[in-house]
Amino acid sequence: MGKYCASLGVLKGPWDQVFAAFWQRYPNPYSKHVLTEDIVHREVTADHKLLSRRLLTKTNRMPRWAERFFPANVAHSVYILEDSIVDPKNRTMTTFTWNINHARLMVVEERCIYRVNPENSNWTEVKREAWVSSSLFGVSRAVQEFGLARFKSNVTKSTKGFEYVLAKMQGEAPSKTLVETAKEATEKAKETALAATEKAKDLASKAATKKKQYV
Repeated sequence: MGKYCASLGVLKGPWDQVFAAFWQRYPNPYSKHVLTEDIVHREVTADHKLLSRRLLTKTNRMPRWAERFFPANVAHSVYILEDSIVDPKNRTMTTFTWNINHARLMVVEERCIYRVNPENSNWTEVKREAWVSSSLFGVSRAVQEFGLARFKSNVTKSTKGFEYVLAKMQGEAPSKTLVETAKEATEKAKETALAATEKAKDLASKAATKKKQYV
């Protein structure tokens, strides 16, 4: 028996814009683990739904305890298939993703449904569901726990990446990444320390001058 989780979130953009942003998500500062994306199939059905299949390549480092189950020459890249169904009439988009390699170690399946937020038509509701399973004898539970934690971490990155692309489409300044924020804070701290050092030197110089005057 595998692990299951579900979440409900909101993207602050209308459905049409979120649909457009979905195809422009990569690259973004939060998706450095996504190496490639290729559309392998696309068609419009008789009832005007858009069906697409993409192949994504991502890096996904295994935990050290899992590496012993695989030869050293096995690629650490993960190949992921993503099927999507866009229904413009009902304004919904449903995506299904699953990994097609490393399935012996773990399989992660995800379903996302994007629809107009019922409380604010200018926002888009996102319902995510994930199933994590493993067939490794003796350690399947540990693998599933790891997979679930990794999935939740990737969802956070995916949401931030989506918000970044939406902000660019809306003409807003995208939120700074954590790395950029940390870098700015470090530079600011250096400037503050330098200013404090110069001030201390100045005060010491004045004190020394004043002492000489009384000698």
